[in-house]
Amino acid sequence: MKLSIFHTPELTPAVTTADCAIAVDVLRATSTMVTALSAGAEAVQVFSDLDELLQVSAAWLPDKRLRAGERGGAKVEGFDFGNSPLDCTPERVGGRRLFISTTNGTRALQCVQAAPTVLAAALINRNAVVDYLVENQPKTIWIVCSGWEGSFSLEDTVCAGAIAHSLLTRLSCSLVDLAGNDEVTGAVALYEQWQADLLGLFHHASHGQRLLRLACHEDLDYCSRTDTSDILPIQREPGVLVNSKQLALAH
Repeated sequence: MKLSIFHTPELTPAVTTADCAIAVDVLRATSTMVTALSAGAEAVQVFSDLDELLQVSAAWLPDKRLRAGERGGAKVEGFDFGNSPLDCTPERVGGRRLFISTTNGTRALQCVQAAPTVLAAALINRNAVVDYLVENQPKTIWIVCSGWEGSFSLEDTVCAGAIAHSLLTRLSCSLVDLAGNDEVTGAVALYEQWQADLLGLFHHASHGQRLLRLACHEDLDYCSRTDTSDILPIQREPGVLVNSKQLALAH
């Protein structure tokens, strides 16, 4: 098993050669996706373009859809949600499809949607991701961090490091054996330094500070917790993610 980490979609190779690709946007798209599926959403469908989201979701009955739109950390006018996982309660999302477009996270998913297996990861479902990787043993894994508008982000890299750190323990292998690029070593070091204070790291992160200015304190706290959900979003068809347990039942 070889793991490579890419800090942004822009730094990810144009042709996906990974057996398993994992998109990470801790603040907040992938945390929201995990939470929505945990609360009973039928599926999450991702879009980089807001107009395309509106066009596709228009074919769904209003009581079977929710539209989540976020730009610059703020909710897009006219959408049901912004990008807060705390909005995803069973009462609001149960049985509905969440159509979502965010500044960064949905772009990360779309850039790897051609991979044979595509997962969405956050700190809250780190263990579910690692369980899947240990059980299925994909030869080549890419973790694609969303970053912020093309730039490195601390929160996504520390999540990638948390996944790598857990894999090292579970597989009893060395960093040399696992790492497919230098970014893996850097991400593991970042996680080892901050694992006891991930919320503190989020307060240092530029996007964390942006969300604090938008009064999203509770979102930061929620997204900084590790292994609080056993939900694994997995791509069923390009751009559409479902709870992996639902996919297993379908087969």
